[in-house]
Amino acid sequence: MNINDVEEFIDVVAGNIFVKQEDKMEVLSECDIHKRMIKLIEIMNNESQIMKIEFEIAARVKEEMDRHQKEYYLREQVKAINEELGDKDGLQSDCDEYRSKISKLNVTDEVKEKLLKDVDKLSKMSNMSADGTVMRNYLDTVLELPWGVYTKDRISVKHAKKILDDEHFGLKDVKERITEFLAVKQITKEYNGTILCLVGPPGVGKTSVAKSIAKAMNKNYVRISLGGIRDEAEIRGHRKTYVGAMPGRIVNAIKQAKSMNAFILLDEIDKLCSDYKGDPSSALLEVLDSEQNFSFRDNFLEIPLDLSNVVFVTTANSLDTISRPLLDRMEVINISSYTLQEKIEIAMNYLVPKQRKKHGLDTKNLKISRDAIRDVVNYYTKEAGVRNLERSIAEICRKTAKNMVENDVKSINVTPLNLEKYLGKRKFFFTDVENTDEIGVANGLAWTSVGGDTLQIETNIVPGSGKVELTGKLGDVMKESAVAAISYVRANCHKLGIASDFYKKFDIHVHVPEGAVPKDGPSAGITIATSVISALTKIPVKHNVAMTGEITIRGRVLAIGGLKEKSIAAHRAGVDTIIIPKHNEVDIEDVPEIVRNEVKFVTVENIGEVLSVALTDKPVVKDYKFVDVESEVVEEVRIKQ
Repeated sequence: MNINDVEEFIDVVAGNIFVKQEDKMEVLSECDIHKRMIKLIEIMNNESQIMKIEFEIAARVKEEMDRHQKEYYLREQVKAINEELGDKDGLQSDCDEYRSKISKLNVTDEVKEKLLKDVDKLSKMSNMSADGTVMRNYLDTVLELPWGVYTKDRISVKHAKKILDDEHFGLKDVKERITEFLAVKQITKEYNGTILCLVGPPGVGKTSVAKSIAKAMNKNYVRISLGGIRDEAEIRGHRKTYVGAMPGRIVNAIKQAKSMNAFILLDEIDKLCSDYKGDPSSALLEVLDSEQNFSFRDNFLEIPLDLSNVVFVTTANSLDTISRPLLDRMEVINISSYTLQEKIEIAMNYLVPKQRKKHGLDTKNLKISRDAIRDVVNYYTKEAGVRNLERSIAEICRKTAKNMVENDVKSINVTPLNLEKYLGKRKFFFTDVENTDEIGVANGLAWTSVGGDTLQIETNIVPGSGKVELTGKLGDVMKESAVAAISYVRANCHKLGIASDFYKKFDIHVHVPEGAVPKDGPSAGITIATSVISALTKIPVKHNVAMTGEITIRGRVLAIGGLKEKSIAAHRAGVDTIIIPKHNEVDIEDVPEIVRNEVKFVTVENIGEVLSVALTDKPVVKDYKFVDVESEVVEEVRIKQ
């Protein structure tokens, strides 16, 4: 304040401020007074900003420290007050509560020791730390599990059979296998670890059957949907150190069931996916193996969980996408599509009463005749199960309710005559067999995901150069069947009365109608062969005969699958004779009795037996020269001998 000279003032200030030596030298080296002052002012401004920031940080730190000190002081006061009052509940900290709960758990000493160590770690953590929150979440999850809690099983075969019969119509094989499973448990008093896998098309009642089993066994039922799961952590859980970690679906299901002997349904096990995050189907290998799942370890829990008393049942639409090791863990029970009669009975006894009640109707308001239900099944639904059938019945109920409200109608009776008024025009039509025998047209049988169907195969022979044309959007298997059939015809043309050079002068065109619909499967071989032979020999095929079976190039007929569905389709189309492979004779017992009584089954071993039944006449064997090299060699050896 006593310095009046500007130059001296700058030098004194520059020499006494706490800045770098280089900055001081820069001020000192400047000769121009004005520039020297500007540089000093810039340096002072920078130092002023730095000091301002430091003061703000210090103030914030002090405020945070004061807050923590205040909280600590208040907690200590509360603790001291509780001690003075003798309030034991208030005295117990969270850690004491955890220790008390752990001591009461019905678990092994090893598990208790591990949990108590985690509680000790928690007691040393700050309440505000992230690790403390993770540890609390972990301990809460472990303590919520029903350790040592078991529901009392009701293992009675008679009771289970009654429940299954009351809630499900048909499904004889499924019910028999389930009652066998329960009978073994009733005798041994132990769960033998069998994992049942219910396989069938959508809507046939796989999930509802599983729910009925749980009800019959008096077990807590939990359903886990596996469709679209591609992360292994969904099954095994996440490591608890990760942000947002949680246990897997198996542990959550046990927690939801509130018992260690729950009934868990793993729905849509064939829809599991896999990607870079892991393979969930591999994680299920341990869950579904009774030799391993007694000590199942979830990544989140990190302690063994006993799943040996849990009943696992799985469902799937197809076995093709299930991994082989996982499929080996399960016993497959096939639930096939319902027959027409079964659908009618299900609708009359279960679906119609259910939908009436749901829509506020009763038998006085709405009556649906059996013939009307038959038409709904035949012309408005095309499915293996009864899901769309129930939707159609619900539509009838809705329109009935609307009609009652708008027009003050008291009672409605639905018959085939007025069915279109409620459901509109018919949506589906079944292919009926022709009324006349035709050349080159054979009736085949096909299995589809919605049941069986008839399949007409047509063949035309036109002048050409020996080309073979296959149309109708056929799959690779059916194309191979056609090639095998034509190869058999060429090799045995002398036996069939066909010119040996027919493949040089004629083109063969094999067509399966509905070309836009993909068709494939190993059961159309004899149908294609019969159609081709009929077209070449000009002998008609019987219109009332249908056939199914695969052919080899030697003319043998191989076994097929889906005979029940195919037979039902043939019966519905008006066929009275079905040709099947000899090996499928044992499957005739599975065909409904009404079909067996009205349809004749003919078993065959070779294509010659097929032709004798399917064609209206026997092929005329002409005197074509046929050189059999093997026979000539044998004859030559015989003469020499």
